[in-house]
Amino acid sequence: MIRVVLISTMMLAVLASGGMQAPAAVPQALRLRGGSAATHVRVKKAEEFLKVYSKKDRLSTTLSDFLREKAIGGDPTMRDLEAIFSGIQSACRSIADMVGKAGIQDMTGMAGTGENVQGEEQKKLDILSNDVFKDKLTKSGCMAYLGSEEEDEAIRITGKFGGDYIAVFDPLDGSSNIDAAISVGTIFGIYKGAKNAEEFPLKKGSEQVAAGYCMYSTCTILMITIGDGVNGFTLDSSSGEFVLTHPNVAMPKRGKIYSCNQGNIPAWPESLKTYFDKICRGEGESKTKYGLRYIGSMVGDMHRTLLYGGLFLYPADAKNKNGKLRLLYEASPMAMLAEQAGGKASTGKERVLDIEPQELHQRVPIFIGSADDVDEACKYA
Repeated sequence: MIRVVLISTMMLAVLASGGMQAPAAVPQALRLRGGSAATHVRVKKAEEFLKVYSKKDRLSTTLSDFLREKAIGGDPTMRDLEAIFSGIQSACRSIADMVGKAGIQDMTGMAGTGENVQGEEQKKLDILSNDVFKDKLTKSGCMAYLGSEEEDEAIRITGKFGGDYIAVFDPLDGSSNIDAAISVGTIFGIYKGAKNAEEFPLKKGSEQVAAGYCMYSTCTILMITIGDGVNGFTLDSSSGEFVLTHPNVAMPKRGKIYSCNQGNIPAWPESLKTYFDKICRGEGESKTKYGLRYIGSMVGDMHRTLLYGGLFLYPADAKNKNGKLRLLYEASPMAMLAEQAGGKASTGKERVLDIEPQELHQRVPIFIGSADDVDEACKYA
């Protein structure tokens, strides 16, 4: 309260110093003793400005505010998640800064370290983003294990920083787009119950206590769920805070957009080809013609699907018989977000969140998006 009064008084003084024209009359109630009519009008306009400023900036809900409010009441898990998300916020701010400066600080191109465990050439920002995410999550003091797309094996956290949680993440999804300045992002899932585990615990997606992604694009948006819906926070570059901009996201039951790599269609099952032929002609269940939108970054494509509805898919095919996307740090976190927003996620045969993982880097097919679109597509999978 004291801070607000001081800011308001200072702002009033600055704005009242000049530059505003006075109307013909000034209400008596607004007059200050010894002041001129023009001064009173400037004060009035300053007060009006402060109302807007307060609503937009001072009274906005930050991610820290949001989580702190959830933690009130003494739930220890929420207290832990508050610390974990503090680390995630910090990591995402750093990665957003690196992505924005990649072209002018020689952070584009290949790292020259060879292929990662996925058989993919690592970009410079893949390695930097992975290091940042590991560091910030470790320093949260809550982690027992970290599992990353860029690491062959899970990392165990012991000593003073050791905790009871597992974080799995893709530090820079869509990094092949970096050199073209196209949207990229970070995907993560959080699990609990690993403090005394001697080996990395492989848990079903339904056991996640939180999940989310951060998209680095025209703005930086962090979409999260802690099991009670989906909320989105946009990074305010002036304050460094993630501010609530997408409260209680609800995915439409059906959309009219599909996202997939159509270059793979020749390798798809004939039944799936039939499905796409139908929806492109407007002959599917909705009798609506669907259009293709595909970025090539799961974060970017899922962000649009989450807001507008529709279907994102990467099915199994002749080349990728087990699918291409990773279960633990791509499919499961996105599946939790989709379901919490009213959508669905399936392999075509079973619910993604019900799959018992067999290894850290396990791959799965995925159909994810609006509930009715996923149900229809899975009939052809």
